[in-house]
Amino acid sequence: MRLKYLFPVLVAFLVFTCDSDKEGMELVQVATPEIMSKAEFRKMVEVTKPCPMEEIGKIYAYRNYIFIGEVDEGIHVIDNSNPVFPKKIKFIKIPKNEDVSVKDDILYADSASDLLAFDISDLYSIKLIERLEDVFDIYNYDVPLEAQRIEYANFNYETDVIVGWKVSSKWREKIYWEATGGLMNDAFSGGAESTTGVGGSLARFQIVDNYLYAVGRSEMSIFNIQELSAPTLEVIQSVGWNIETMFHVDNYLYLGSTNGMYIYSLNEPVRPEYVSEFIHWQGCDPVVVDGNYAYLTLRGGNFCGQLESVLEVIDVSDKSNPELAARYSLDNPYGLGIKDDVLYVCDGTSGLKLFDKSDPLNLNMLGNLKDIQSKDVIPLENSLLMIGGNTLYQYEYLENGVKLISAFSLN
Repeated sequence: MRLKYLFPVLVAFLVFTCDSDKEGMELVQVATPEIMSKAEFRKMVEVTKPCPMEEIGKIYAYRNYIFIGEVDEGIHVIDNSNPVFPKKIKFIKIPKNEDVSVKDDILYADSASDLLAFDISDLYSIKLIERLEDVFDIYNYDVPLEAQRIEYANFNYETDVIVGWKVSSKWREKIYWEATGGLMNDAFSGGAESTTGVGGSLARFQIVDNYLYAVGRSEMSIFNIQELSAPTLEVIQSVGWNIETMFHVDNYLYLGSTNGMYIYSLNEPVRPEYVSEFIHWQGCDPVVVDGNYAYLTLRGGNFCGQLESVLEVIDVSDKSNPELAARYSLDNPYGLGIKDDVLYVCDGTSGLKLFDKSDPLNLNMLGNLKDIQSKDVIPLENSLLMIGGNTLYQYEYLENGVKLISAFSLN
């Protein structure tokens, strides 16, 4: 199946004072894509020795190992057998990688439009065993935020892939609204038992039984992984608008988007069924769910569209009619997680905040770990994992707080 990529387009007005010979013109920041052939792009996957991290991505835990993504570059593999002294052991170079999931020693990762499967039964000898080409329809190609226009030529989505952007200033005739090249049209639209890892709240991948669900900006790709080493694409379906994250619990998928939360039932695993949606103002939006309540963070002050940053508590006891139950102010939140009656919220440069959620409608702050940068958390059974500022933090649970086990620099 040939699927056409959809690109986000940033459109803005630029108001300034022109000199006489620039009247009717405007100076705009134009992004031009850097293009590579898919054939060359697909040769770039390799497993290398450990290396420093430049920009931290997402976090995933599996058995005694932690996988930490580096934005667009690949996955750092960390042996966490001794949480006091975690150790980098490998780097899986995967260009344009965003997410990872693992089941029974098979690691699935995206690489732009492709799904890759790796055998990690021996993490000192990781092997690429399968590649499904052109199975992802929509990817955020990370257009630079300062770009006001996108211009491209000679780009063939069948044979090429965008690997970066070059931004330059150009004088153009003043235009007050423009949808470049028509690209905006849809941009808004172990043992014997099976072992599956766990990701943070920023994840776009979820493994549920024999299926891998991978969500893009408005579509979900569903893979049958009953035969783990040979995944097959079952279906691609539309699921909402500007989806960013996905959370699974109790046979439901909760999709966090920049304008709300979508709920899908997995009664038919191969074709998730839309149940309802909760709409809020526009903002970056991961979501986690516990019992009758969903917890969403909305981060403003950026391209997501709003200035205010908040934590919303949504009553989802009636899945067909989710309702706002409470709202709390935050500074610049990212990921969040739940363990028992404690809600852990990564509030960016304001640190990690701990809330007593025994009464979801009246959250009480238990503590605030300041002087650290927090991005996402994974509350494991015996410890809390957190990433931020290119550092992996691990904490021991206390009765009303946490105690630092280690802070491991990824640089």
